[in-house]
Amino acid sequence: MALLEKAGIALDGPGDGDLQVYDERFYGRVLRDRELGLGESYQAGWWGARRVDKFIAKILEVDLANEIRSSPRLLAFAALAKVWNRQTLRRAATNASAHYDIGNDLYERMLDRRMVYSCGYWADADNLDDAQEAKLQLICDKLKLEPGMHLLDIGCGWGGLAQYAAERYGVRVTGVSLAAQQVKVATQRCQGLEVDIKQLDFRHVKGRFDRVVSVGMLEHVGPKNYQAFFDTSYELLASDGIALHHTIGSSTTKNHTDPWFDKYIFPAGVIPSLEQLGAATQGKWVVEDIHNFGPDYDKTLLAWHNNINQVWDEIPRYDEHFRRTWQYYLLSSAASFRVRALHLWQIVMRPARRVAPVYQAVR
Repeated sequence: MALLEKAGIALDGPGDGDLQVYDERFYGRVLRDRELGLGESYQAGWWGARRVDKFIAKILEVDLANEIRSSPRLLAFAALAKVWNRQTLRRAATNASAHYDIGNDLYERMLDRRMVYSCGYWADADNLDDAQEAKLQLICDKLKLEPGMHLLDIGCGWGGLAQYAAERYGVRVTGVSLAAQQVKVATQRCQGLEVDIKQLDFRHVKGRFDRVVSVGMLEHVGPKNYQAFFDTSYELLASDGIALHHTIGSSTTKNHTDPWFDKYIFPAGVIPSLEQLGAATQGKWVVEDIHNFGPDYDKTLLAWHNNINQVWDEIPRYDEHFRRTWQYYLLSSAASFRVRALHLWQIVMRPARRVAPVYQAVR
């Protein structure tokens, strides 16, 4: 109870962020397995809150997890992450499929009309469609796209950015993704445009491109592959080109993610820190601009949660366990951005040691 009091959480209290315990096994599970135990006990229906995002935010604000000793299981998970590359060429496709191929019926109902599965830009937007449209425009303007340019979209998702850039800016786009269902939809979405969608690992891309972009990709690359990712981007980008990477970011350098997210949401995913990205880019790249609009991800995630929460009855093949899993994923993520435990960075880069005009940042 002392831990709850430290976070300002009342047991069975009236507040939106107060804890409601439905099974006494909850306490032992959380004390044993920290974040993993909290998530799995929610999936099992052992606890709840009127607003799960507010409950998680209170926990994060006082860093309550660090008040609980890690179990041998969690310590082993962290230790293994330091030596094991879980995003090799062979594993990367399996990891991508585990999240992105679970069903387009889910993502079609959750996302905006373009199916953009990353943080929207809410500066002048009051709904999800407009926020995602503003984000796509922001990216294209930061890349300074011009008609006839060739854009490489690494981790192209369901083709929203590729379609937008081809339609609005007159560029040719090559998009790559490892998820078969994404490639299928992206290909259909971009029919009739100068867009080529390929099911391909970034390490196998060939050619030369005027611009390189990745949106929500770096979270899947893994610390042991950051160097390869940026070296590959460097080799593919024209010497006078511009690269933009839109990524969730962490203030803390780690080689692993929250074990619950690793197990149920993003296998082998790791949120990069600026320290890690700096080490992987030094010498070859000039960072022209870093834009942090992490609080916009809070709004985006709540919009996704609201969308999917209203239509669960339309997709009955997802059972109650999956529904609670997805709710916890979206709402706990929203809390992390709200308290600035996570960030959203757009990083604009150009090849180093080149004479180039001053880069004018866009907002």
